[in-house]
Amino acid sequence: MPDKPRLTREQIAQRAALELPDGAYVNLGWGIPNLIADHLPKNVQVYFHSENGILGMGRRAKPGEEDLDLVDAMKVPVTLISGASFFHQADAHLMTRGGHLDVAVLGGFQVSEKGDLANWKVPGAKGSGGIGGAMDIAAGAKKLLVCMEHTTKEGAPKIVRQCTYPLTSLSCVDTVITDLAVIDVQPGGLMLREIAPGWSFDEVQKLTGAPLMTLGRPPEIKLD
Repeated sequence: MPDKPRLTREQIAQRAALELPDGAYVNLGWGIPNLIADHLPKNVQVYFHSENGILGMGRRAKPGEEDLDLVDAMKVPVTLISGASFFHQADAHLMTRGGHLDVAVLGGFQVSEKGDLANWKVPGAKGSGGIGGAMDIAAGAKKLLVCMEHTTKEGAPKIVRQCTYPLTSLSCVDTVITDLAVIDVQPGGLMLREIAPGWSFDEVQKLTGAPLMTLGRPPEIKLD
């Protein structure tokens, strides 16, 4: 495995923030997606949704700003934007199931070449939780982004031909953003749209468990 710098978790979140359109209703999942609110471009207004009953979350609260009655679904203290609203958790889940989210961003353990997602359980791992609302979010969002590392800690690909972990949802992923690449799931396969600085197509392909396509030399990921 090439010993080259990869994007950090914060940089993955920063790149994912650039995918969010102005005015969108967006749900952020646990892990890397939960960092995105701190990286929105200044000219973009997004209405972040939380399953615990908030629409209009802002960035994470800084030290001294915390209100422990105002937290996201991960129980992380957050801020609000002007016009934010609160509602029952059941209504929050109805928003996800009813197709009212423009974009959802989830973490992932595996993504298949067909856009299948496995993100709730690693077989044999201790402490694996339940699927929670991930299935509803993945199936209900108009567009689904997945943010994750490109490989496991052992170096195994997390983008694969077919998921071997318990599935969250089928054919739901539109774009995968990793520490090595931005990859779009298309009817003909996986399109490598952008690549991490200093990495080549062949190097990324070797760490990917499914064939990648590209239109010429993919541009480097830019975060500015």
